[in-house]
Amino acid sequence: MKKVLITGAGSFIGVRLEQWLLRTPERYHVDTLDMIGDGWRSADFSGYDAVFHVAGLAHVDISKADAQTVDRYYRVNTDLAVETAKKAKADGVGQFLFMSSASVYGESTPTGQEKHITAETKPAPADCYGGSKYKAEEGIAALESDSFRVAILRPPMIYGKGCRGNYPTLSSLARKLPLFPKIENRRSMLYIDNFTEFVRLLIDNRDSGVFHPQNAEYSNTSQMVRLIALAHGKKMPLIGGCAWMLKLLGKVTPKANKAFGSFTYDQSLSAYPQNYCLYTLEASIRLTEE
Repeated sequence: MKKVLITGAGSFIGVRLEQWLLRTPERYHVDTLDMIGDGWRSADFSGYDAVFHVAGLAHVDISKADAQTVDRYYRVNTDLAVETAKKAKADGVGQFLFMSSASVYGESTPTGQEKHITAETKPAPADCYGGSKYKAEEGIAALESDSFRVAILRPPMIYGKGCRGNYPTLSSLARKLPLFPKIENRRSMLYIDNFTEFVRLLIDNRDSGVFHPQNAEYSNTSQMVRLIALAHGKKMPLIGGCAWMLKLLGKVTPKANKAFGSFTYDQSLSAYPQNYCLYTLEASIRLTEE
């Protein structure tokens, strides 16, 4: 039996991973630990095969973050993560999995442009969220040894029932709007159950390295909204000729670029010896919208 500790109690990803692993309780024992305050420092990590660190400040609109906000991101997303990894290593944990982000590569491109990440692409964070995650990666990777395996995960946008971020906004628009712009963009995305299956495999195999899991297929924002509408029994006409308007909108709010710009991982980055993409894009949206 594998003993797994999730540091970051109550998080969307942490809760879903716990539920996923406990589908087979004879194979996994899972505990969660609240990382708010200093109580976690007195916890005993010994006896765990793996620690999955998911605690951290989420990525919100921080384009105008003040110095206090920037400092908080680095204290939580960097310092706390590295300190947790050091404690895990000192307590004899065999594997540490760190929840990083695609944001280490910077922001999405504006509508009509594409950012395509390959094995040669170097991290280039554009804000304190991506910067704090990447600095944590560096600190945690430096701790790796034969007895302490480090797995760093840089997933794209993760979605599923109960998620936060851009997906709920698109879902709301799909249910309320009579039509939607037709945009030919491409985005890497990752359904939550595909992600938790990937993490399960990493734990089983005690793998280390930097990983870029994603769905087996790229998504297109317009088609995704159409699929969401369809899941609610609604047809969604797509209207062309809106690219200029969305480009202007992208200058006002970064959220527009996240929704309508193109950001993709090369599929070769996401290859893994075992299949973790258990659900297609269409099936995952149907399950999310149930």
